[in-house]
Amino acid sequence: MDREVEDLLRELAPQVLGTLVRRYGVFDACEDAVQEALLAAALQWPAEGLPDNPRGWLVTVASRKLVDQVRSEQARRRREDRIALATPQAALLSHAADVEPGTDRDDSLALLFLCCHPALSEPSRIALTLRAVGGLTTAQIAAAFLVPEATMAQRISRAKQAVKASGAPLRMPEAADHAKRLGAVLHVLYLIFNEGYTTTDGADLTAPTLSGEAIRLTRLLHRLLPDDGEVAGLLALMLLTDARRPARTGDEGSLVPLAEQDRGRWERRLIIEGIDLISRTLPRGEVGPYQLQAAIAAIHDEAEHVDATDWPQILALYELLELLAPNPMVTLNRAVAVAMVHGPAAGLDLVSTLESDRRMARHHRLLATRAHLLEMLGELDAAADAYREAARRTASAPERRHLTSRGARLASRRN
Repeated sequence: MDREVEDLLRELAPQVLGTLVRRYGVFDACEDAVQEALLAAALQWPAEGLPDNPRGWLVTVASRKLVDQVRSEQARRRREDRIALATPQAALLSHAADVEPGTDRDDSLALLFLCCHPALSEPSRIALTLRAVGGLTTAQIAAAFLVPEATMAQRISRAKQAVKASGAPLRMPEAADHAKRLGAVLHVLYLIFNEGYTTTDGADLTAPTLSGEAIRLTRLLHRLLPDDGEVAGLLALMLLTDARRPARTGDEGSLVPLAEQDRGRWERRLIIEGIDLISRTLPRGEVGPYQLQAAIAAIHDEAEHVDATDWPQILALYELLELLAPNPMVTLNRAVAVAMVHGPAAGLDLVSTLESDRRMARHHRLLATRAHLLEMLGELDAAADAYREAARRTASAPERRHLTSRGARLASRRN
């Protein structure tokens, strides 16, 4: 598919779906109809050229696809009653015949909130967001998460059924529930980005489709909520982190840690945009966890070389982050900053406090951090053992190779 057409379809997908769901309800049937319309556009537009009103074209075609579903004998038993509850069938048919989508509002934000409904599990929220708002196909989502397409199709189907069962309309949450629901949306986008930046398992270190989609959706959210500090903070964090992607892998996809990366390969355009965004956001009002993480990322990205990193400032930000959003992974990151400011022994003392945390005690990142600090301390035997144990516990092949290599290198030094 032509790249321009692909980008346009992904931009329009949530707008078209939002229009249909607002008009007709029945999220699952509308989503199926929109996917068919997107497929039709992907086949026709590159050959015939873009229509004068691409969004209107998609709304019209999707509405007609929905009508076809209602008219079909098989679909009538599953969908006709549900659609009738949302709008009389006659009105549905007349809408499909004469659609004026140019006057419709953009329901993308409400659609994001609907896909992150509390009735859904976290994996379901992620899958449904990527499908309904991101415009990714089931096959693309399945490939990104390294699961069979049939498995992902079932997950998406269950998510759509859960939305239907909840009876939730397509509208923004009430004011009292807005902050909580927005937090869920941000968390889903954060998880999508993290999975794309460092995959949890598989042969590749990154899944650019996921991290790129997370950035695109967060840009959309920032456009819709330009005054929300945490939305801006999350976008800045993604930009500043993704800027390092070109330097994160070496030959044959090997992992290159931050301290060893060629900073000349970092994407300066993303760094400049991210720093500008977080610099404008921080002074505006209440500071949240995503803004603090973005500020930490900005300090790393501003350092011309690893020795120029302002570790005392990073440590201060991690201490504040731990107060605002206590989390064992934040504590683990703070331990590294403590080690850089006060020495590796102090960092190891903090790491040891996490050993009683059931979420972290056997996590490969805790073991890898302990190994790194032991190496800094000169305890090479213990560091080599910790690297090897960390390698055994990660499901990511690039991380496993990197940790195994570090352990082997230390073992060779002591012989």
